[in-house]
Amino acid sequence: MKTICLMLLCTMAAYALPIISQGREEENLELVQKYLEKYYNFTSDQKVLRWKGNTFIINKIREIQQFMGLEVTGDLDSNTLEAIQKPRCGNPDVGQFAFFAGQPKWGKKDLTYRILNYTPDMNDLDVDKEIGKAFKVWSRVTPLTFTRVSEGTADIMIAFASREHGDFNPFDGPGGTVAHAYAPSSGIGGDAHFDEDENWTNGLEGSNLFFVAAHEFGHSLGLFHSKDPNAVMFPFYKYSQHSQQILSQDDIEGIQYLYGPSSNPSQDPVEDDILNEPIRPAQPALPSACDSHLTFDAVTPFRGELMFFKDKHFWRKHPQFTEIEFSLISAFWSFLTSGVDAVSENDDKDVVFLFKGNQFWAVKGESKLPGYPKHIQSLGFPRDVKQIDAAFYSANEKRTYYFSSDRFWSYDEARQTMEKKPQKIRDSFPGIEGKVDAAFQQNGLFYFFRGRNQYEFDPNTRRVTRIIKANSWFSCSEN
Repeated sequence: MKTICLMLLCTMAAYALPIISQGREEENLELVQKYLEKYYNFTSDQKVLRWKGNTFIINKIREIQQFMGLEVTGDLDSNTLEAIQKPRCGNPDVGQFAFFAGQPKWGKKDLTYRILNYTPDMNDLDVDKEIGKAFKVWSRVTPLTFTRVSEGTADIMIAFASREHGDFNPFDGPGGTVAHAYAPSSGIGGDAHFDEDENWTNGLEGSNLFFVAAHEFGHSLGLFHSKDPNAVMFPFYKYSQHSQQILSQDDIEGIQYLYGPSSNPSQDPVEDDILNEPIRPAQPALPSACDSHLTFDAVTPFRGELMFFKDKHFWRKHPQFTEIEFSLISAFWSFLTSGVDAVSENDDKDVVFLFKGNQFWAVKGESKLPGYPKHIQSLGFPRDVKQIDAAFYSANEKRTYYFSSDRFWSYDEARQTMEKKPQKIRDSFPGIEGKVDAAFQQNGLFYFFRGRNQYEFDPNTRRVTRIIKANSWFSCSEN
């Protein structure tokens, strides 16, 4: 194996793209140019206007196709366009990059790692477990050991972050680049960063943390990307039903070329069981309203009540009663069988808008309005917005605020127009950092949900007035 970069991602349905047409040629050229600049050491001071007859671009397209194991044609065919739009590792596919020069490797066998922060998508203990398993994948076949530390500077620093996060290598929001890592060296060398805008899981849905981490830690140890589609170090993520079998022979040869084979090939049978644990589709237990770790996917007013959404369920809370109703979302809206990303009520029209992926629905009560679902781009969002994280309607302003990653858009309901330029959440709502899980307005105040906490925000003073538990609206003794 000759490569050092992984990023493995969760199952996303692949979709076939149409053969390139004249009307879309410029758009597809811009897409491939950005891909070449990021992953194939392509530099250009001007926009590529065509690929036919452009020998340099044709050769670069062939380079992509050869690396990915596609038919090498030099054409921007549908298979090539589909491949470059898959979620992948953020490290480049070609060498000659500063942090991979000279076959870098650690000069010691006992390495330390530190988890700087956690994603709200997963329980902290599950994050610890998946990260530990990812390191075991590499320690099984080498003499390397990995010890977790809770403070100070470790050899491998692990962090979840979104967009620009201090290393001049910003993430790009949901999809696209899922994570990246740096080869062994001082400073940032060895560190691994995971895009917080992804949906991190330990199952087959979303971005599987174990597989992505196993790939990225390969980079942290000095491996480049592999051309072998079965390798964990292939730029795109693959799943193995048994994590013990994740490494291909190419991966093993590459890491042992750097560090040698394991000095103790016999393994602890208990550890074998953990690593060989099959990965199954997530079957979350029914959420408890008073769980102190409870997070929400969406929150909205609904005809004077409040609705809190979590996975396939929701709670419905009336302000005058302590009891809360708990039910399946599909029992209320039958077309929503897999939950929601965001919900917003326009109480002036008595209409609720429900968002899932790149689609949304409008409902009145329990009835879906005709003509839905629609694509979110029909509201005026740019093409790079793949989903809405949170939304709420401000009755005083007659505007709906839409949040995606660390940005938000304002939609003028009277004019039915979306403002073209998004704004940073932290700039307009000081104290609210990064993406939000849910948001709503109540009695002139805004409530933003991030992980287990919610932030009460006063739009008049433009400050957070208090931080409380996400489930503080429920009658729980711990709140």
